[in-house]
Amino acid sequence: MGGLRTEIIHDAKAFVDLEPHWWRLWRRSISATPFQSPAWLIPWWRTFAPGDLAAIALWSGDDLAGLAPLYVERHDRGQRLLPIGISLSDYLDILCVPELEAEAGAAIAGAVLSLEWSQWILPDLPADAMSLSLELPNAQERRSTAHAACPVLPLDGDRTLAYSVPARRRRQLRRAERAARRRGAVVVSRGESDPQIFLDRLIRLHGARWAGHGGGVLSDLAVEFHRRALPRLADNGLARCLTIEIGDAVVGAYYGFHHRDRAYAYLGGFDPAYAEESPGAILIGHAITEAANEGAREFDFLRGREGYKYGWGANDRWTARKVWTRSAPP
Repeated sequence: MGGLRTEIIHDAKAFVDLEPHWWRLWRRSISATPFQSPAWLIPWWRTFAPGDLAAIALWSGDDLAGLAPLYVERHDRGQRLLPIGISLSDYLDILCVPELEAEAGAAIAGAVLSLEWSQWILPDLPADAMSLSLELPNAQERRSTAHAACPVLPLDGDRTLAYSVPARRRRQLRRAERAARRRGAVVVSRGESDPQIFLDRLIRLHGARWAGHGGGVLSDLAVEFHRRALPRLADNGLARCLTIEIGDAVVGAYYGFHHRDRAYAYLGGFDPAYAEESPGAILIGHAITEAANEGAREFDFLRGREGYKYGWGANDRWTARKVWTRSAPP
């Protein structure tokens, strides 16, 4: 395969030991997002490990040239091959150096076919995902190009929000800021320097926001995962954490990422007792402004069609899902 060497990694320590090579590959991969970084996926595996590790690494000499982070989940109807990071990750894909995509795709396909599985499921694939071009002989493929909507706000160098955000939302934001100042001094702070304190605040505020509403995504295991992942994301310059204080109370938290020319709004929470002051909206306004100041051309609200995202002017961008099925193992 043009000098590529394929390794299937079943051992957790060997998977973790990929990290320095993985970072170099991630930085070279055109379609990489924070969700494919080792800062995100190594903590995911350490926290959940829901099956048998089967990560496919492609080497070109001593350099990692491709990586498909996968595992096998066993159940009554067979074995499913799934991506590490599934469920908590808004985007999933394989990593590859740009100049070796064709060779890497063929090598990954060959390695996948050597594993035992009845279904290989790849959800949440962005439009430029390498996985969309993969072909598996002797396996039946089903594809959905409208799997999940991720509303995205274009920024295009707009550092004032005057061109990106609708006038109605900007008026609402100004009213919220005035209401907050009437209640006390308003301070928006960055929280990456102390990730655990930030997470304590986010967990409290996220729980308060969803109490009695049947929502929220911070299960005990998810909290454990974020406590492992956020410090690593912060150390590598990917995390964007904001809190807002009104008076002496921390009443809102925003947890997002920034990579290349895109910002990602991952999770938030606010104190319902301050709903009239809209601390969540104030934080999103700050996050969008900071993203534009850092050169972001897009603000990605990530998976989900919640109405507030469209109020900011975001438009749907759809991910795809591929499922391969085969009747018997090789």
